[in-house]
Amino acid sequence: MKERSDIRNIAIIAHVDHGKTTLVDQLLKQSGIFRENEHVDDRAMDSDDIEKERGITILAKNTAVHYKDTKINILDTPGHADFGGEVERILRMVDGVILVVDAFEGCMPQTRFVLKKALEANLQPIVVVNKIDRDFVRPEAVVDEVLELFIELDANDDQLEFPVVYASGFNGTASLDPEPEAQKETLQDLYDAIIEHIPAPIDNSEEPLQFQVSLLDYNDYVGRIGIGRIFRGSMKVGEQVALLKRDGSVKQFRVTKMYGFLGLQRIEIQEAFAGDLVAVSGMEDIDVGETICPVGHQEALPELHIDEPTLQMTFLVNNSPFAGKEGKWITARKVEERLEQQLETDVSLRVEPTASPDAWIVSGRGELHLSILIENMRREGYELQVSKPEVIIREIDGVKCEPFERVQIDVPEEYSGGVIESLGQRKGEMLDMINSGNGQVRVVFLVPARGLIGYTTEFLTLTRGYGIINHTFDTYKPYINAKIGGRRNGALVSMENGVVTAYSVMQLEDRGTMFVEAGTPIYAGMIVGENTRENDLTINLTKQKHATNVRSATKDQTVSTKKPRILTLEEALQYIGDDEYCEVTPESIRMRKKILDKNEREKMKKKSKLAES
Repeated sequence: MKERSDIRNIAIIAHVDHGKTTLVDQLLKQSGIFRENEHVDDRAMDSDDIEKERGITILAKNTAVHYKDTKINILDTPGHADFGGEVERILRMVDGVILVVDAFEGCMPQTRFVLKKALEANLQPIVVVNKIDRDFVRPEAVVDEVLELFIELDANDDQLEFPVVYASGFNGTASLDPEPEAQKETLQDLYDAIIEHIPAPIDNSEEPLQFQVSLLDYNDYVGRIGIGRIFRGSMKVGEQVALLKRDGSVKQFRVTKMYGFLGLQRIEIQEAFAGDLVAVSGMEDIDVGETICPVGHQEALPELHIDEPTLQMTFLVNNSPFAGKEGKWITARKVEERLEQQLETDVSLRVEPTASPDAWIVSGRGELHLSILIENMRREGYELQVSKPEVIIREIDGVKCEPFERVQIDVPEEYSGGVIESLGQRKGEMLDMINSGNGQVRVVFLVPARGLIGYTTEFLTLTRGYGIINHTFDTYKPYINAKIGGRRNGALVSMENGVVTAYSVMQLEDRGTMFVEAGTPIYAGMIVGENTRENDLTINLTKQKHATNVRSATKDQTVSTKKPRILTLEEALQYIGDDEYCEVTPESIRMRKKILDKNEREKMKKKSKLAES
């Protein structure tokens, strides 16, 4: 078989924060793609605001560099399992992967997740032991861990013979020697390993066209853009082609524009050949997994598997007393349009209507997946309310099943007992426990996904903030018929509309932890704090100190109150219970009871207790 020796297609895969995007930055900079005076941001591939703030990759990105006479197409993939759908589809576009592993942390849950996908796709791996310049690195031990993981995941003989490059993405240095002092000044050893070990694509450009869409983009001027790989043949701008839809139907369209990738740019091209990664526009309802081929030679490529959602939430129009005060887009029509727009590019998301025209069930791959959608909507000026996240229960072979997550925890030894006990209460099953000998313990659990909703806060309290928790979807297993997890303490709920006063906070702060500070506008039914006990408690935070004509002995003392605990969006989503909503606006995140009136809430509680008995 003839090969295209002038191209290599690779994906960079790794656990979150092991340095993929920083490494791609250096590959771009050292390839000479940027002008001498051109300003390039750090982690340039993370172009989205939230990606920049959190230092995570959410959407897969394409880039390409030239090294000697070879064009290397690089795909930077997300590390979070919530975006696993992206990883799986990317791997169909490439012939090899660079597995980046931290020289200190070693293999982590998402390392396992992304590597499993790559090995199943029969891709050739190169292992990069990154951050070799850090303190306390253990490169040889990490390579042993990686080899064990390869064996455990049934890698074939070719895959087990992986080359290892030791690198510092931050410094842009690499070497084939594990000693940090042996680092060379450039990433040349990594470039050479890519050219030598990653297979070149097969050149079958003379055969009929087969192009498969792996990713979607959207542009207001040209509409949907399908990004994918030409597996066979060639494609030209202006050519009439057939699109084989996933439902079996066939649509014809003309290729209006075609783009290749170089550095951070998309470059308009007129023709592309087998092995090229390109973006195509001209078809409005093009979708992931669909095949483009010549009109007279309709032959579909195997369908792409897209991971099904595991978590769902109800999105509602905001109907709180503060509705419409802070947002630009507040109507049901606008919220629905925005959710439909998200479906244009996010294939792992599902949006279903409900009996109410003001509510939708939105399903995704995990809490992070859904919370980033909510955060984006909030920044764009939308107001909405969301319910507590719930896991999606499925019936598999007639058995009711729920999703389970593989949880890896690194924690100082003195806190390990409390963590093991807390996960046991959440029906977790311990798979492994490793004592590293430096006072740190690593424990691996299999836990029902619903047991992890809201667990992060408890975990940080148990470990005094010293613990590190990572989890990734593992499998569906038979449903455990028991109440798992959930909040232990009740809420402090406001009984009045008004503004929080320092006087009332001082009087009531011994009742629990406050979520609001003096001067915050509140309404009846809004959650203003966490009770020290298990029951909900209705309190009045708007009470003023009565003025009298008696001089106070403490008049000149300054009122000092404890600092309130201000929850982030993720923390609020994890905190709310079944009878509560999280209200999200461009300026505020508030938690509230579904039923705002105290008397109505108590009536409903009595009714549900009667129904249970």
